[in-house]
Amino acid sequence: MKIIINNIDFSGSVVDGPGVRTVVYLQGCEQYCVDCHNPQTWNKKEGITYDIEELANLIQSNSLTKKITISGGEPLLQPKQVLALLKELRDFNIALYTGYSLKAVPKEIIENIDYLKVGPYIKELRSSTLPYIGSSNQTFYRVIKGDLYELNSKQ
Repeated sequence: MKIIINNIDFSGSVVDGPGVRTVVYLQGCEQYCVDCHNPQTWNKKEGITYDIEELANLIQSNSLTKKITISGGEPLLQPKQVLALLKELRDFNIALYTGYSLKAVPKEIIENIDYLKVGPYIKELRSSTLPYIGSSNQTFYRVIKGDLYELNSKQ
């Protein structure tokens, strides 16, 4: 199975979930949020194609920690591929960032991650005080055995 990414940041992000994390930016997004942090990820016809196993091996070999965030673009445009990648990276602490609503996140994906950020970025609701989110309409969850626990309070 193939997955299309934009790039991987192995330098160690501290803003894309708890701890020092590798960030994988998937290619393709249809939300076109004003002031998007990653507009270069929008075009679904661009990006780098990997076999899931090849990408998992690259991540396992180069990550500073066993913590990863899957972002975008929009990861849920490639749900089967994302799920396959999650299963390959079972020994990682995994956060998934989506601009979709919680209802749109497949249960099987939720069961294979540790953190989840949901909601589109809205420029007018930009927040620099709530951890791990860009705007106050977004919600960041801790996932434990498929159950969600909200970690940020909306203002």
